[in-house]
Amino acid sequence: MIKICTKGIWNDTVPGIKFDSDGVSNYYHLQKILENNFPRGEKGAEIWENIVEDIKEKGKNNRYDCIIGVSGGVDSSYLLHVAKNIYGLRPLAVNLDNGWSTDIAVKNIQKITKKLNIDLETYVINYQEIKDLLRSYVRASLPWIDTPTDMAIKGALYKIANRENIKFILRGNDFRSEGKQPREWTYSDYKQLKHVHKIFGSGIKLKTFPFLNNINLVYYGYIKKIKEVRPYYYIDYKKQEAKELLMEIYDWQDYGGHHHENIFTKFAMSYWLPQKFGIDKRLIHLSAQVASNAITREQALEQISKPFETPEKLEDTKNYVLKKLDISQEEFLKIWNSPNKSFLDYPNNFVMIQKILKYGKPLISRIYKQKPMSFFEMEARNEK
Repeated sequence: MIKICTKGIWNDTVPGIKFDSDGVSNYYHLQKILENNFPRGEKGAEIWENIVEDIKEKGKNNRYDCIIGVSGGVDSSYLLHVAKNIYGLRPLAVNLDNGWSTDIAVKNIQKITKKLNIDLETYVINYQEIKDLLRSYVRASLPWIDTPTDMAIKGALYKIANRENIKFILRGNDFRSEGKQPREWTYSDYKQLKHVHKIFGSGIKLKTFPFLNNINLVYYGYIKKIKEVRPYYYIDYKKQEAKELLMEIYDWQDYGGHHHENIFTKFAMSYWLPQKFGIDKRLIHLSAQVASNAITREQALEQISKPFETPEKLEDTKNYVLKKLDISQEEFLKIWNSPNKSFLDYPNNFVMIQKILKYGKPLISRIYKQKPMSFFEMEARNEK
């Protein structure tokens, strides 16, 4: 019998979950800790207004005062609108081209940046490099095979911000609608990426991949004083209303499910994770939305009961991905039947990073504008 949190739909298939005597999970309590640390309403608006003033002041002599990574999805598209139209910021939009974006997503980016008169820079990774990295993660049988894309996005944003002397990177993350994924599902780092690529790759040198290791991050955050800020932590953001506004004003088009603006990410979330690992990341997303009163618990249970897509469409997506990665059906079947791995099965910096989070608070506060969510996860899992 699966135990389900009474305040969301987190259940005992989620790693690290604990329940109190009322059946409330530590993930719900984590959500409330985050809400207390990053308030909305009047207090949140005041914090955000102060950040906006800081952005404008530090960027007053530059062509741009902030940088925003854009994917063509709801969160980043609406963030462009908020930054330029509502708060009068001068963002540079940056899109990472890893060869997997849908046509709809690309057109969404073009429509919004053009109408808002925002400069767009596309950071292109050589496709043979990203293909080799993604294929390596598939062959390694790790859960979150889209790690190279996530790392590349962050690396590209810092690299361009440094080049343009921009001190603020605005990110469209929103824990109230996305929640905090357990580390067992998504963790990786550059030490692990290099190892996985060395063991499972084809020897291609990574010349265009924008690396951002811990030393680089300290340099950019501490020395160059580049800070990441997540505006949705403070300002009132309702995704459905944002989507409707984007459609009305910018002719923005919907692309389907969460993060389905990228075909490989779609494959990772709707096929690889649920069918090979039994992981449904919607558990976290929908639970967070219940906890923040965006939807009801009944609505979340109804949505999680529905399949991602029809079996035929999922199979089509899988076949497209295999062809684009140059993985044969025979090799994929062998990978599919091999034992599932976790990030603990390959060399990584996890222990070192945990120690930094535990004992390096002064350094963290100088590198980050906002505490990393991993810091709060440690609290929720009683790892102080």
